[in-house]
Amino acid sequence: MSSSINKQKILDSIPQKGFFGNPKGLFTLFFTEFWERFSYYGMKAILVYYMYYEVSKGGLGLDEKTSLAIVSIYGSLVYMSGIIGGWLADRIFGTSKAVFYGGILIMLGHIALAIPGSISMFFVSMILIVIGTGLLKPNVSSIVGELYAEDDNRRDSGFSIFYMGINTGAFIAPLIVGTVGMKYNFHLGFGIAAVGMFIGLIVFMATKKKNLGLAGITPVNPLAPNEKKSVYTKIGLAILIIAIICAIAISNGLLTLNSFIGLVGILGILIPTMYFIVMYRSPKTTSVERSRLLAYIPLFIAAVMFWAIQEQGSTILANYADKRTQLEFAGFHISPAWFQSLNPLFIITLAPLFAWLWVKLGKRQPTIPQKFSIGLFFAGLSFLVILVPSYFGGAGSLVSPLWLVLSYFLVVIGELCLSPVGMSATTKLAPSAFSAQMMSLWFLANAAAQALNAQIVRFYSADTEMVYFGAIGITSLILGFILLAISPKIQGFMKGLR
Repeated sequence: MSSSINKQKILDSIPQKGFFGNPKGLFTLFFTEFWERFSYYGMKAILVYYMYYEVSKGGLGLDEKTSLAIVSIYGSLVYMSGIIGGWLADRIFGTSKAVFYGGILIMLGHIALAIPGSISMFFVSMILIVIGTGLLKPNVSSIVGELYAEDDNRRDSGFSIFYMGINTGAFIAPLIVGTVGMKYNFHLGFGIAAVGMFIGLIVFMATKKKNLGLAGITPVNPLAPNEKKSVYTKIGLAILIIAIICAIAISNGLLTLNSFIGLVGILGILIPTMYFIVMYRSPKTTSVERSRLLAYIPLFIAAVMFWAIQEQGSTILANYADKRTQLEFAGFHISPAWFQSLNPLFIITLAPLFAWLWVKLGKRQPTIPQKFSIGLFFAGLSFLVILVPSYFGGAGSLVSPLWLVLSYFLVVIGELCLSPVGMSATTKLAPSAFSAQMMSLWFLANAAAQALNAQIVRFYSADTEMVYFGAIGITSLILGFILLAISPKIQGFMKGLR
């Protein structure tokens, strides 16, 4: 009973009108997330170039294949750390503090990147940004959910506006940070990303009390006083043991960059598998929920394949933009970092169209597994179209930037069939005892995809380009066909959910 009173108390503390007809708190969260995504995608737009450009051009001068693998590992760890961030918020300090601490760590991480060239500062910044994003990202979305009563019909519109904030930040960042970073100085670019996060923190702190009321202040499932001591001791011990193992492994040459990339690859597959087993075997999971979990497995595998292609937009395609694309176009110079703005731009323009389409089709719209298979078809095509200019122009020729634009466009159509649908399916298929953790599992599909990418991007080079894009593109199409074929079967396991 007390939790419903608490929910009501939180709702009563939030001004319910004020941001496009939504609660005022949406303003705070929209701009916090806008600036966080601005800083993250701004940094990501120039990160791979900073790593493999020679020292004389202001880069770190790392090997190209290693650079591509590190960016994938980094993306994977960001999504994995969300599990820890969610747990800390639920059990220890509440979502509001998690967002604040996360923002500070992200800002410090970008400041570390803004300090000119040393590999050690680069790795310090990675650790700070991974932990910071893990604290901020899942928890800022949770607070959005707290602004609305369960039967409030503004909830979907609120999340749509919030999603626009994410994509607007992601769209503007590569244009600004990318231009400054590529034209003038990488460190200045990272500095702008740090300023972005700082602005986000100021907005959050200045408007939180007035706009968010009691939302996110208390942990939803706090540790009991007698649990605290043992949990803190265990966390401290775990950190200490990991630190000692790492120190020994590094000094004995066992923990190298390559072995670390391999380790993250294993974790990317192992963690979600353990999640599935724990949920499936839990006595709290009913037989109907078990059946729905089984239906979720092929969707999860499809999501991993999809994100593996989509996330190569900031690694392989970023490299392709730099090395293989004609950057003088229609009389002016294109910065290779600008291509990173295409994904959010297409999402902003096409998302309303897809929302309208699903409503218009109503009962005739494709089922969840069918939408996933459409997503895989478009992802596969986005890699196969890149083969066309290489096939006709030969491996060494520079290709028109419009081919890259087409590739990003196709993958976004796939993303709009799969990503929002996947989030919605995750909430529907989740066992009620694991509803929050099931959302972490959905984000782990992206972590697994990027862990997989870290292994495969190393096979990419100018010589293997045709085989690389072809093999991955065709694999995606084949998986799409398999999923389409078994979709009635998956639908049966969903036990009445559509």
